[in-house]
Amino acid sequence: MTLTDMLLAEFDNEMKVTRAVLERTPVADAAWKPHPKSTSLGDLAVHIATIPSWLVPTVTEPELDLGGAGGPAALESVEQLLARFDENVRNARAALAGARDASLAEPWTLRSGSHTVFTAPRGAVIRSFVMSHLIHHRGQFTVYLRLRNVPLPSVYGPTADV
Repeated sequence: MTLTDMLLAEFDNEMKVTRAVLERTPVADAAWKPHPKSTSLGDLAVHIATIPSWLVPTVTEPELDLGGAGGPAALESVEQLLARFDENVRNARAALAGARDASLAEPWTLRSGSHTVFTAPRGAVIRSFVMSHLIHHRGQFTVYLRLRNVPLPSVYGPTADV
């Protein structure tokens, strides 16, 4: 089994679980924050739906510059959120499926303008910057949902709701 095959299996499982969580997004609570310093529920949902798109430049480009990146798009509806997520997942999966193990060992850089945030092998970037980052925020989002009394789907096993 290739490294790409292993990453694809993990990617498919995590995206399936993430979609099930995003399906529960209470759009009416988009502006809600658990704390004044926290990201709003709507912005967090959009961020989670966007993270898979980072896999494309990770596989196809030598670096990504977030220096000119704007803020998240507004959360309009669950349907719009899921359509964005599904498109990002399709594009990310296609990019990953086309990657060769040798290319996953090549260095990749994240920049913010002239500042280098990090440089790491592409495979490590996929696991940390894309996958672990998404999993972290998905966990954060499940706490937001619980605090809004939204029943949670199974993530890695039963929840109090399933």
